[in-house]
Amino acid sequence: MAILHPIISEKASLKQGQSQYLFAVERKATKPEVKKAIESLYKVSVKAVRMINTPSKKRRLGKFEGSRPGMKKAMVTLKAGKKITL
Repeated sequence: MAILHPIISEKASLKQGQSQYLFAVERKATKPEVKKAIESLYKVSVKAVRMINTPSKKRRLGKFEGSRPGMKKAMVTLKAGKKITL
């Protein structure tokens, strides 16, 4: 499955009013894979999928350096009248 979990944030909640939902997806996932997974999992029709690839960021705790892992997100727009309950 290409979808890991839905992203619940203030910005994502505002987008839900416009029938747009944000999901964390696998790094190698493509737009058609995400569209097919959303349609089969939630039984809705998808209008468009936008992909966002966020890079990893360096983090530091005292003298120790590390990195926060990056992630790939998908913004899914549903057709008019459809909605997902998260």
